[in-house]
Amino acid sequence: MWRPLEAGSSPVDWCEGNYNVSSDIAEFMNTFSNVLFVLFPPVLMHLFKDYGRFVNPGIHVIWVLLMIVGISSAYFHATLSLMGQLLDELTILWVYMAGFCMFYPRRYFPTIVQNDRKLFTMFSLLLTAIATGLAVVHPAINAFALMCLGIPAFGVMILELKRTRSARVYRLGIRCGAIWLVAVTCWINDKLFCDTWLSLNFPYLHAFWHLFIFIASYTAAVLFAYFSVKEEKPHQTAILRYWPRDDFELGIPYVTIESYIKVDLKDTI
Repeated sequence: MWRPLEAGSSPVDWCEGNYNVSSDIAEFMNTFSNVLFVLFPPVLMHLFKDYGRFVNPGIHVIWVLLMIVGISSAYFHATLSLMGQLLDELTILWVYMAGFCMFYPRRYFPTIVQNDRKLFTMFSLLLTAIATGLAVVHPAINAFALMCLGIPAFGVMILELKRTRSARVYRLGIRCGAIWLVAVTCWINDKLFCDTWLSLNFPYLHAFWHLFIFIASYTAAVLFAYFSVKEEKPHQTAILRYWPRDDFELGIPYVTIESYIKVDLKDTI
């Protein structure tokens, strides 16, 4: 029963050589490239504190789950254990589910849920629980299945971007999609063309996947948080901003609400 906890018990192994840097860490670069998953979510929690207070406190669930994804992924790549693999893959599944339940537009709801987000969430949780059980039974196919989840998510994002009138939001969506494509390219090359990259002495594309997919994932969450305000809180206006400078669009994007900005300004006079 302890076999899944043993180092090297996972059938998955990436292109980076094992124990080349440290005798205690199997894939050194793949382990520490998860650093963004741990460092950025606390910043995002702070930036989204007003959004969480006045629009949807569930947004912080996304940031917490992203931290768990990073920790689980680091554990997996450090040990290459089957338990680490399952924790890594299942936390990705659940963070996707959380965003799906929270932000999926009502106009695309199946008729069975009757425009009821609570019923939609319960139905999605049931499907995710079933998928979790299947993932444990057949862990070998998890990675490819999880990769496919990004396709419908970015499909919906494209539909929402076509509806927006904000050029700033549209530009962020374009950057998000481009970074996602770069991330997927890194993952595929590391998985399928490892010999080529080994010959170039650069077996670190999976580490770059971690960096790019985090940026794409949290940016997508920011965009969907923006889109959902119009549908869930139509009397409010979402504003896309950047930290630390709002005029620097390569900073950290976040969403705030116009009505509460005006209230705050009024209170300070």
